[in-house]
Amino acid sequence: MGSELNGINSKQAKTSESDLNDHDASAKDDRPLLESAASSAAEDIQELEKKFAAFVRNDVYGSMGCGKLPLKEKLLLGVALVTLLPLRLVLVMAILVVYYLICRIFTLFSTPNLEDEQEDFAHLTGCRRAVIVQSGRFLSRLLLFTIGFYWINETHKDSANTQENSKIESTKQSEDQERPGAIVSNHLSYLDILYHMSSSFPSFVAKRSVSKLPLIGLIGKCLGCVYVQRESKSSDFKGVAGIVTDRVHNAHQNELAPMIMLFPEGTTTNGDFLLPFKTGAFLAGAPVVPVILRYPYQRFSPAWDSISGVRHVIFLLCQFVNHLEVTWLPVYHPSQQEKDNPKLYANNVRKLMAAEGGLILSDIGLAEKRIYLAALNGLFGQS
Repeated sequence: MGSELNGINSKQAKTSESDLNDHDASAKDDRPLLESAASSAAEDIQELEKKFAAFVRNDVYGSMGCGKLPLKEKLLLGVALVTLLPLRLVLVMAILVVYYLICRIFTLFSTPNLEDEQEDFAHLTGCRRAVIVQSGRFLSRLLLFTIGFYWINETHKDSANTQENSKIESTKQSEDQERPGAIVSNHLSYLDILYHMSSSFPSFVAKRSVSKLPLIGLIGKCLGCVYVQRESKSSDFKGVAGIVTDRVHNAHQNELAPMIMLFPEGTTTNGDFLLPFKTGAFLAGAPVVPVILRYPYQRFSPAWDSISGVRHVIFLLCQFVNHLEVTWLPVYHPSQQEKDNPKLYANNVRKLMAAEGGLILSDIGLAEKRIYLAALNGLFGQS
């Protein structure tokens, strides 16, 4: 009996030893698979970044703001989350509410301008318009200051730099000929809008959904924004293009008409590239003012390229100091050939902005950005 028990125990011991060996072997077998998957994902990200370089985040926070942070950055972020973030959020909301109330009070009993289903208060004149514009410029700059843009470095270049491209037939032009019809700028972030509001308070082209946002909706109507439905393939696009062209014409011919500000790239980049320009700003053949924006950074890039809106806002508000550099180029006067060919006009302004701003010309656009974001979401969703 004892010998039988010993035999059973020895068999159990051998079996358990065998199971342990099998478990160790399987663990060893799984390790290369995990390492291979991680290596493959890293290679996929590198391949994507080469192809879609205009949308790649190169800051400490990495792709989609999901990179591994060094200890120092974690400590700084932790401190800012419990100090700067709540304070700045309260101040930002307070400024928005104050300006909303100003817009609400000074548009009372006013009928909004209706144009092709577009509703705005940009046609207001007199003291009401002056209060809306001046308070909007001041509060926009205050908002930038609140989120860390304490200094904005602005450079205004004279016309000597672009005399060759302007092709001005007469040295004594009238004020009507000199007045631009639109401001065109590269696009990096929603912060671009705040800067331009503080600088010249122009109208913008925005998604139709923006008009329905609390607080922002009324402010957009006071700016005179033109709303578009990106997903729509109907004739609505033609109507929007016509409104933009009319706005550019009016601003060029009438100094009291609100200026319109356009981002001809149609989407945001990381700030190192310039995407192909859409022709909307150039269809009218009126002069334009090119503006180049840059956000120098050391930790977190304010550019809103491949990162969610909520994550971007949180990290931005947690950064102690943010920087903005702006270069205003002279009014660009199109030649007759450029007036007849809006695509040529747009390409020439784009080349000028790239040369003056040290930007890299890229041939990708919004469609490629969507592909890149979908690929990143897939890769990070697997990890």
